[in-house]
Amino acid sequence: MGPKPSLPSSGDLYRSRLDQILDHRHELVRLATLIDWHRFDQEFGRFYRPLGRPAKPTRLMVGLSYLQHTFNLSDEAVVQRWIENPYWQWFCGCEYFQHQPPCDPSSLTRWRKRLGPKGVETLLSATIQAGLESGAVRSSSLERISVDTTVQPKAITHPTDAKLYLKALQALVRQAKRHGLQLRQAHTRVAKRAAVQVGRYAHARQMRRMGRELKRLKTYLGRVYRDIARKVAGDAALSRRFAPLLRLTERLLTQERTSKNKLYSLHAPEVVCIAKGKAHRPYEFGSKVAVAVTNREGLVVASKALEGNPYDGHTLSTTMDQVVAMTDVEPACIYVDQGYRGHDYAKTDRVFITRQRRGLTPTIKRELRRRSAIEPMIGHMKADGRLGRNHLLGVAGDAMNALLVAAGHNLRLILNWLRLFVAWIIAALISSFAQPNTSQAA
Repeated sequence: MGPKPSLPSSGDLYRSRLDQILDHRHELVRLATLIDWHRFDQEFGRFYRPLGRPAKPTRLMVGLSYLQHTFNLSDEAVVQRWIENPYWQWFCGCEYFQHQPPCDPSSLTRWRKRLGPKGVETLLSATIQAGLESGAVRSSSLERISVDTTVQPKAITHPTDAKLYLKALQALVRQAKRHGLQLRQAHTRVAKRAAVQVGRYAHARQMRRMGRELKRLKTYLGRVYRDIARKVAGDAALSRRFAPLLRLTERLLTQERTSKNKLYSLHAPEVVCIAKGKAHRPYEFGSKVAVAVTNREGLVVASKALEGNPYDGHTLSTTMDQVVAMTDVEPACIYVDQGYRGHDYAKTDRVFITRQRRGLTPTIKRELRRRSAIEPMIGHMKADGRLGRNHLLGVAGDAMNALLVAAGHNLRLILNWLRLFVAWIIAALISSFAQPNTSQAA
């Protein structure tokens, strides 16, 4: 069932309203007035069914998602801090201070799944509009953007063959017991010992012994895999249940060192290995994300998670499509690094690559030098946001996390602007009041 409509309050005799005790100059209070909350009711109304228990208010769920990614919190932490902070409660649409959690933390997970990447794009678009209305970003800045790609690491352990073999074997045995299959031999105890020996021999640089234990571990996994495949072959229901895990195990057993599209995690098979040329971290395991920001202020206007490990230049057209969808403005100048040489964007005269020499005006030269400012912005999204480690599941989780991280970065930029703007006004008022006193003293 859809969210309850907000009814006019008749007042509470024993509690003070939040608007009577909060400082209306606070940046969160001012930000709440800049966001079009009714837009979310209209956009997300199609995700609710007419039957069932009334859902939580849309503004509450959107506000919690904004606060979570603005301050880099988990689902549990943002719900707990919401109880302690009256400004957060006002931002989420409450009229009185609440002493109980607004919802269960798992409600945020189900809400994200209901929206999907298309619904989360609305949250990013609303932050762009709020940035324009606050004055933190000028409308002309949307025509000049900088684009770059980065890696969004997935919340998985560092993949090794021994870990993958052992986890696959344990998962097969666990699922076989759940469905009542009697295996010839489970190999769980000896497989665990072999995995421990692999780590010990690798630490001691005894590679031949390590290879022997690794081969033994792979043999155990192959025996269990073939045993289960034989026993579920004649049962259609069991075949459907075991098919995903058997496919992953077969993919794991057949891959070699030089294979493409290798499997790095059983619970996140979409993870790819990406090398970005960093000395401190040669390889990262996750998904590639294309980020587009305004060249002047650094407001994120596009953040798209890409499947696989595509060449950077082949992602520019897709990124520009999202920029136009978010802002309704087609950029006139696009600044990229040399990784975008040979890009797939049709309007090549609007793309300017680092170290380019021809066809540059003084303004374009200055803005092209500023393209490198996107690097620390991505660093802030990883350190201050949740781009440094993605905990959401699947390909859809990669796309939603990239969009929510971009929305959180925009809100931090707007909040900082509002905070400095109020401080500047107060300083101007103090100086204006101080001037007549100094003239009288003279």
